[in-house]
Amino acid sequence: MSQPIEHLYRPGLEGIIAGETDISAVQQDSLMYRGYAIEELAEHSPFEETAYLLLHGELPTAAQLKAFGATLDKYRALPSEVIETIRLMPKETPGMDVLRTAVSMAAHFCPISGDEKPALLDRAARILAIVPTIIGARLRFLAGKAPVAPKPGLSHAAQTLYLAFGREPSAIEARLLNLTLVLYAEHEFNASAFAARVTASTLADMYSAIVTGIGTLKGPLHGGANEETIHLMRQFKSGDEAAAWTENAIATKQKISGFGHRVYKNGDHRARILEGEMEKLAPGRSDRHLLDVYFAIKNTVWERKQIHMNVDYPCGLTYYWLNLPIDIYTPLFVASRVSGWSAHYIEQFTNNRIIRPLSRYTGPPERSYVPIAKR
Repeated sequence: MSQPIEHLYRPGLEGIIAGETDISAVQQDSLMYRGYAIEELAEHSPFEETAYLLLHGELPTAAQLKAFGATLDKYRALPSEVIETIRLMPKETPGMDVLRTAVSMAAHFCPISGDEKPALLDRAARILAIVPTIIGARLRFLAGKAPVAPKPGLSHAAQTLYLAFGREPSAIEARLLNLTLVLYAEHEFNASAFAARVTASTLADMYSAIVTGIGTLKGPLHGGANEETIHLMRQFKSGDEAAAWTENAIATKQKISGFGHRVYKNGDHRARILEGEMEKLAPGRSDRHLLDVYFAIKNTVWERKQIHMNVDYPCGLTYYWLNLPIDIYTPLFVASRVSGWSAHYIEQFTNNRIIRPLSRYTGPPERSYVPIAKR
């Protein structure tokens, strides 16, 4: 009689290789999208170019990038039914919940049919295009204003801010949002991308997979951490006060948002890139003390625990100093990461094996059923 196979078990699938991908590589000393280092993309690439790279596998030519931008412009507008649904949602509904519902509803009005590669790429472009429109419409309704129509020709970052506030952003606003979009676009088999791939592996449609990703990203241990970090920093009036709180939090084993990473143990490359740009926003601000708070928490965590920050930590303060409402921090993450999710969907869908891991049973041993009269 053959013996049962012993299966490797690691909680949270830590260290387990669950599949192959040529979209991105997360390593201790580098992060690459399709072979391009994140440092180079952060310095040189507009987000549209990065999104094209993730979806198509290569950087676009000038003509291809122009055509991709035109495709995004073509799909920016939302059906009136979706706009009305956003308007009717309770004002207290979290931004990620609005986004989850609106993307799901927009699927019913998608003009793209078929599951061939060109159709999948076109569908991905439409989803990428409508996320900023959903974010903007929600903010406009909360402000008691009507949504503004998309303005063709704007970059994805500038369009996002234009739809939210009804004005074209300053150069620094557009540049910094573009930077965060590039940094957030893709990160291998993170929780939301893997969840989207599980959905794709059942051969469900792309919208279902993207909604899966949105639901996963909402959690404070994933995308929601950028909101949690600024809530944390705003509690303190000085660096000393923040340092004292952090000492106590470490002593009492409290979770501190924005620190630690399942893969990176030598520091998050994206965080270092964004921190340098974030610091440039501090001069002249009346709340400049938040920079002291930022470094007090960061330095105390490192000195006491040798744990590095992740990209959500500087992102929270960056978005706050760009005067963005906290409720849209994680939706802005979606405005970027939908490019990576779509690339993962296409990769999984077109070379599929259903994702179905095993589990380790920890319940009671086999037992006999007891009739209710004898219990």
